[in-house]
Amino acid sequence: MPLNSYGVLSARVIDIRRETGDTPHYQIHLVDNDDRHYRAAVNVESSQQPSDLLYFAADNFQHPLTAALPPAGSGWNKLASQPGGAALDYLRANIVTREQMRPVPPDAEGPNNDLADFLDHYVRRAQQDPTATAYLHGEPWGPEDTPDKVFGFQPGNGVHNIHMNQGNSQQYQEDDGVWQDGGILLHFAAENRWVAVFLAFQTQSWHTDDETGHALPAPEETETAPIRVVAAMVNPVGGGRENETITLLNTSDHTISLVGWTLADAQKNTMPLPVSDIAAGQTLQIPATDDFQLGNDGGQITILNPHGLKVHGVTYTAEHASTEGRTVQF
Repeated sequence: MPLNSYGVLSARVIDIRRETGDTPHYQIHLVDNDDRHYRAAVNVESSQQPSDLLYFAADNFQHPLTAALPPAGSGWNKLASQPGGAALDYLRANIVTREQMRPVPPDAEGPNNDLADFLDHYVRRAQQDPTATAYLHGEPWGPEDTPDKVFGFQPGNGVHNIHMNQGNSQQYQEDDGVWQDGGILLHFAAENRWVAVFLAFQTQSWHTDDETGHALPAPEETETAPIRVVAAMVNPVGGGRENETITLLNTSDHTISLVGWTLADAQKNTMPLPVSDIAAGQTLQIPATDDFQLGNDGGQITILNPHGLKVHGVTYTAEHASTEGRTVQF
């Protein structure tokens, strides 16, 4: 079954505590506009081997979901685990790929070489910026009768599971679900810029069931993403949908059969690829069909192989689509 509850905390960072030991966490103390206090417990090490977490940070995160986030400083907000809102799903919302992430140790000698250092780089910047708001997706706990065990505020209250929450190993399979992934989004309002940090365990699968979030077996070739979405015309001059196109690239060194492959939009509408194969290094420009949605308010494009497994995917925002005739490059 999925997490007991899911949502996002919107608050200001006021303190940080780095932990070491058997189950270390990166602890963040936050406060919302109503002076409610929270602790975000961010995993920095796995209890299973390999123990180093996978990490990726986007310095200029652009995704349609940021427009759906609750107001700055609004505290805990429960989210529906479904597309089209502020919920995270690393796979279905084309948030991050396994290839983008890298394993990082929880703590190591020297500067800028472990997960706590990398989190410090962004979270301390948010702590020092009075215009910055932290959004932490995950599962809540509290309020508790006792003071918080790390920062001492009362009642104890906070959020955890701030990492990918699907494709788990059998030991943690009960936490699997779709549209319930955790993450850290930081909005620096003075710069009008988003920074996003995503975490996952090396034991988690990146091919999961659309209903349960449980791990699926995946053919080997899907891991290399040989076919990629590289561009799209989402807002043609005059607004005519008949001129919307998607451009694919074969990044491999050989011809790839496209029989049975499809493209999917954010609403899971699909359309088949119109040719039987694509040669090495070649591009393919595909006109969007009538039921394939490339909306001007933001959207996504996902490539699915004949097994229905995701090979590659991209997103674009309303800002990307704001200029008629401009090709969005991914």
